[in-house]
Amino acid sequence: MSYSRIVGTGSYLPARIMTNAELEARVDTSDSWIRDRTGIAERRIAADGECCSDLAIAAARDALDMAGMDPTDIDLVLVATCTPDHVFPSTACSVQRELGMREGTIAFDISAACSGFVYGLDVANRFLITGGAKRALVIGAETFSRIIDWNDRSTCVLFGDGAGAVVLELGEQPGILSTHLHADGQYKDLLKVDWGVGQGYEQLTAESGTVSMRGNEVFKVAVRTLGRIVDETLAANRLSKADVDWLVPHQANIRIIQATARKLGLPMERVVQTVQEHGNTSAASIPLALDTAVRDGRIRPGDLLLLEAFGGGFTWGSALIRY
Repeated sequence: MSYSRIVGTGSYLPARIMTNAELEARVDTSDSWIRDRTGIAERRIAADGECCSDLAIAAARDALDMAGMDPTDIDLVLVATCTPDHVFPSTACSVQRELGMREGTIAFDISAACSGFVYGLDVANRFLITGGAKRALVIGAETFSRIIDWNDRSTCVLFGDGAGAVVLELGEQPGILSTHLHADGQYKDLLKVDWGVGQGYEQLTAESGTVSMRGNEVFKVAVRTLGRIVDETLAANRLSKADVDWLVPHQANIRIIQATARKLGLPMERVVQTVQEHGNTSAASIPLALDTAVRDGRIRPGDLLLLEAFGGGFTWGSALIRY
């Protein structure tokens, strides 16, 4: 059998750090409340003029460098984002252009909110194993600070900006073992941004274009669905919870991460956590966490990784990977 294997990881974080203390001065909140409820201590904020594609390109270069590849070696570029540079062209096309990739490279964006990177892995894996591409660059990148209402204390404390990327190559050694994707649009109003080209200006409100979330309801559904997808993923591969070496979860909230770890029976020492420093970077959070753990030596060749995410839509998904 042939498998899509991760041969390079990369990431990028904007220079500006926004601490909880800064948010205390903006809204009625406190550092202790934010840390207790979310686990977040700080997050990164993109500079003026720094676009989603800028973050994506920097992470992509990092991943290509680890893989020892040139941009022209890539024939598929996927960018998972819900904060693209433009309605069109896609952010992936901007990445393709700026990296100097060849004309025949396939490039497109994926919009699945916080689950976008896992969705991207699934799509890229299918391209590679069916012969549609030989090497893929999958990027999660967000400038979420651009769609935050900084007067809404329920959401402004949660999100940050960043990008992460992986390079995939087809090989005979095990890599991506399975991916599992789901969506349920009946929950669309629980986590959303009310803005789109289909809406006329007469429908816009003061909150249009910013994130709105019914946090308690989102939390309950997230914990329930992530628990189910853990079981689904392990059953599909005839594995037990004890076989998993590392959980690499979407970094939404420390309580959701802890609930998923309990479901797996994993100690938190075997869970990659970056939510403290990054906040929720949506589609960027899993590849950011993955790159962090690869570069600091925690994740080693042969380790079995479970990636899982939950996001607006609702969408959710997982990937089981032999690194």
